[in-house]
Amino acid sequence: KLEGLKTIAVTTNGINLTRLLPRLKEAGLNAINISLDTLVPAKFEFIVRRKGTGLSSKATVLILAVMLCLLFLQVNCVVMRGFNEDELLSFVDFTKDLPLDVRFIEYMPFDGKQSCFEILHGMQ
Repeated sequence: KLEGLKTIAVTTNGINLTRLLPRLKEAGLNAINISLDTLVPAKFEFIVRRKGTGLSSKATVLILAVMLCLLFLQVNCVVMRGFNEDELLSFVDFTKDLPLDVRFIEYMPFDGKQSCFEILHGMQ
């Protein structure tokens, strides 16, 4: 508790947030930015490079955050051509009735020729 502090926020991939969120809220957390680039389980596992991390846990985090009445909840979605641009309407549909903001972020190539995503995943 710091005098004059109005917002305590976290930016996260949300993998462990379901378990931690109630305690973080107790500690004063009132804003979350959560990264969610796909609603498709197979794509989600590809991005996080781990099996069984559970895309459904991300949805659970969003619902739990709303239930805990966090001041501000934002979902960041990096849009990648050929990977998730076909999901934009699904994101809108998924979030339209939730009190949160969705920010679609343009995917930027790492060096202008090859993207960071391609470099990380050995794609040419």
